[in-house]
Amino acid sequence: MQKVLSALRKAVEKYNLIADGDKIAVGVSGGKDSLVLLKALCNFKKFGLYNFDVVAVTIDLYSGNLDYSGIKKFCDELGVEYVVEKTDINEVVFNVRKEKNPCSLCAKMRRGALNAVCNRLNCNKLALAHHKQDVITTFFMSLFYEGRLSTMQPKSYMSNSKVTLIRPLFLCEEQKIISASKNFTILKSVCPANYDSKRKDIKELVSKLEKEIPNSKKRIEHAILSPESYNLLNENY
Repeated sequence: MQKVLSALRKAVEKYNLIADGDKIAVGVSGGKDSLVLLKALCNFKKFGLYNFDVVAVTIDLYSGNLDYSGIKKFCDELGVEYVVEKTDINEVVFNVRKEKNPCSLCAKMRRGALNAVCNRLNCNKLALAHHKQDVITTFFMSLFYEGRLSTMQPKSYMSNSKVTLIRPLFLCEEQKIISASKNFTILKSVCPANYDSKRKDIKELVSKLEKEIPNSKKRIEHAILSPESYNLLNENY
């Protein structure tokens, strides 16, 4: 957890993610990433560098048919308020809309539900557990499927909800998260699209590149995260 905290602190300071008086809703799915983020933020709060509050929020996609007692116990141990927001997102995505590529719609609906909870709880910030691997994967998804150079940002203001989205694990390696979550009770995903998605395909592609071109992942990270490395055609040629 110490290595995760180090990466989190670096991101917080580099991108100004947290300020005194913040009330941060942490999106908690029950997976390793979100549980590690929640604990890391709670530990980071103990440093006393910033005076902020944390609330854990789970968007229940299955209309109350999943057991979140394990997450509740985890939050109780951390002394964190826990809120479960019941929705019918799974029903809408798979049975009503019958989406062939459901992940995009599901993500938008989950984000909308999270923003609504943030407003109700007077949270001015929403923390999500995306890490370096997610940044790289999103970059390649935008490149291959949208034809543009883009990826997720460490911080962005959502004007519709007036909530600031932050990604405190933006600079954290996934392996550090895996190591930190070894003793956690992980809630396994029951989503039918979890093991068959474009995002999964891109992650496998990046892993293959790393095997065939040693250190390619580090170079990709540097190219994305270091503005001085940009050398793309622009209108000033």
